[in-house]
Amino acid sequence: MPARNKVKRTLTPLELEIMQVLWENGASTVTEVVPKLKAELAYTTVQTMLMVLLRKGKVKRTQDGRAFRYRPVVSRERASGNAVEDLVRRMFGGSPEALLMAMVDTRQITAQELERLAKKVAAAEQQ
Repeated sequence: MPARNKVKRTLTPLELEIMQVLWENGASTVTEVVPKLKAELAYTTVQTMLMVLLRKGKVKRTQDGRAFRYRPVVSRERASGNAVEDLVRRMFGGSPEALLMAMVDTRQITAQELERLAKKVAAAEQQ
């Protein structure tokens, strides 16, 4: 059952795109979100997705005239942390080290970046 809860915390690609609009622009109506999305989506599709995000507790809404204004409840940092945690769990058996080694093996991180990260980790442990 705990794995199910973690899956609910992650955002689908479309949910993430909508959340990015809200994080960047603040509280917005469906009409304001639609033109900021990469794909041309129908008003009703975006409205439905915002309702899903509302049910998931990712956004809250307030009445603004005849429309609802949606604002993010979950921070970008928390959402990215949940996504990374989900990736590490599903793809790397829960091992952050395996993720890092995959990045090294595929040359997505350099020795200099690893050194810089090691310094940040050491500093964070001292606090």
